[in-house]
Amino acid sequence: MAEIKSSIELAMEKAEKLGKASEEELIKWKYLPEGKRLAVDYLKGKCNLMAELAKYHDIAKDHIAKGAQEVFLREIGLPQDNEAKSKNKKAMEGIGLLKKDKVALENVYTKMRRIFKYYEEEGGDQRKQAYEMFKRDFQSKFQQAVQKMGISMRVAIDVEKHPQFQEEWRKVKTQLDSQYHNAINECKQEIMNIP
Repeated sequence: MAEIKSSIELAMEKAEKLGKASEEELIKWKYLPEGKRLAVDYLKGKCNLMAELAKYHDIAKDHIAKGAQEVFLREIGLPQDNEAKSKNKKAMEGIGLLKKDKVALENVYTKMRRIFKYYEEEGGDQRKQAYEMFKRDFQSKFQQAVQKMGISMRVAIDVEKHPQFQEEWRKVKTQLDSQYHNAINECKQEIMNIP
């Protein structure tokens, strides 16, 4: 009869097969989170990123920079309001401190700024038009549904406050914004490849 092993025994066997972590992996595990913490502090205006980086040796700096870059890239998004614009600017400045190839980075930033500008200007007009069309269509369908039930409407209903309207509009807006998210994500990929 085969011996039944406990989950602890199975985990121990797996750990033995994997072997010990290399020194490089240990350094990465230690300093990647440190980079993330420093990036958060930088975004909050609580630290001088370059002064903090100067305190570490080169191998640690590389991992700290990668951790910080992850946070900065995650912060960059659509400029939906002034707070988002401010976050984008601060995150982009943080990445700028970490990258050596400033020309390549500025080329990607130029693309990103065009996407942001287009989102705000042309995209804003597109969203307004789509919203008005969606509202008219929803209002029409709502009135048809009420008529089918045989209810006479003497009072106009504000469909914009209807939970189903709001939920459906969020879905439509997400679809409209997805093209911009995709373009920004492509730029983020390019940034990750810049030394």
